Amino acid sequence: MASDAPQIAANDTPMIGAPQTGGAADRYAIAMLGLTDDLRATDPGATDRIAADMERLAALYRDDAGFRAFVQDPRNGLDVQRNAAFAVLERIEISKEVHNLVGVLIANRRLALLPNVAEAFGAALAARRGQQLAQVTTAAALSDVQKASLVARLTEAGFSGVRLVEKVDATILGGLIVRIGSRLYDNSIKSKLQRLQYAMKGAA
Repeated sequence: MASDAPQIAANDTPMIGAPQTGGAADRYAIAMLGLTDDLRATDPGATDRIAADMERLAALYRDDAGFRAFVQDPRNGLDVQRNAAFAVLERIEISKEVHNLVGVLIANRRLALLPNVAEAFGAALAARRGQQLAQVTTAAALSDVQKASLVARLTEAGFSGVRLVEKVDATILGGLIVRIGSRLYDNSIKSKLQRLQYAMKGAA
């Protein structure tokens, strides 16, 4: 890892607007958010740049079964984790700050927390910006027009500052599942078929 990479620690002082659930993932996310604040003095775009990288890592974890299995495998030693993880980060050109975060997780035997840290970072940043995260699951990636339409519909439903966090899951067959705050909207074809199946069993 580059020696000039800014260092972060999991016990940094919590930031205003960050989630305070007390979990390890939240502490790493809060520390990362604090780092972006420090960097903004010389790099005004640091927060957006690092947030984009965190989202890319979260997407890689969601979409790549091999990477997901690697991250969650406790049998891998530190050297194996470093070599493999850093190779992936360099291939997808992740910033040195997020590269350093992954190094800290590995050193602390916490690599399995990576997706949780990425999610907690996104939630903390959204809370600070007055945004609401909408976790959207679809069978295929949404187009820009579909994303804009969904945000508009959620706004009409009373949710303000909506930011979509997308996940593709072919097993839902079609439609979409939206979780925002404590609300869950399940309009997937899979769920419709399940409800139909239950109804048919009840009528038998």
